Amino acid sequence: MRIGYPCINLSMDCRPSRTFRLANLTWERLRETVAGNLACLERILHWNVQHGFLFFRITSDLIPLASHPANRFPWDEAFAPDLARIGAFIRAAGMRISMHPGQYTLLNSPRPEVVEAARRELAYHARVLDRMGLDRTAKIQIHIGGVYGDKRAALARFVREVERLDPAIRARLVVENDERLFNLEDCLAVSGETGLPVVLDVFHREVHPDGRTLLEALSAAAATWRTEDGPPMVDYSSPLPGGRPGSHARTLDEAHFRRFLEESRPHDFDLMLEIKDKERSALRALEILKTIEGIPHR
Repeated sequence: MRIGYPCINLSMDCRPSRTFRLANLTWERLRETVAGNLACLERILHWNVQHGFLFFRITSDLIPLASHPANRFPWDEAFAPDLARIGAFIRAAGMRISMHPGQYTLLNSPRPEVVEAARRELAYHARVLDRMGLDRTAKIQIHIGGVYGDKRAALARFVREVERLDPAIRARLVVENDERLFNLEDCLAVSGETGLPVVLDVFHREVHPDGRTLLEALSAAAATWRTEDGPPMVDYSSPLPGGRPGSHARTLDEAHFRRFLEESRPHDFDLMLEIKDKERSALRALEILKTIEGIPHR
């Protein structure tokens, strides 16, 4: 099991997700911002390896406005050496990388312009991972999307749009259950039609159950992953005490986490901690993992 956290490191004095408004888009502004974002990402990755974290989700804002039609600047060519260097470090460290486009990346929207924007966004994410020279175990994680008044039709649109994607993009795509509309059963059905691996989100599953035990859910999701996809990916969090339903915990609930680890035996997977205090909870989670016998960790 590799443990990771998403996007930013709160202990550092930089962010790899600096952006700006479309009205300020110039090549000079883009080049300066991307250079700073990549430098910060590189620092975070080195910090992660030093502290034993070999799983990381790269922010979608690494390249500001990358998928916007107005951005015709050759960022991928200009920063090819930087992306290649970062990718070489990731590979040498044995690190796993994922990305997760935002909530408006909706392949199953009934509006063609929204679908086209989603296709551009997925192409951008794939280009980042390709420029880093990462194999297909580096995944792009998405939700099925909206229901739009007809769940069956929404699922069918998602399947159709996945099948229309460039094979190089589709090979990186994985689908995740959400907390309101599409649970694990829906994702497994989509996987059966598209071949997409399923990321089990433990917290979303608690909010939107699927009728299985945790062990059964892990087994069902794991069965959708092929050898070339790498180990299954699992997202983990716990509810915010006293918060509204669907709110993630601000820090690691150690008792909840220990129960999850015990109940997940004997599965091996890469675990993304979606907890508000990022690396701080991840450090504690890594310590706990090392104390539990019989659970492998890398």
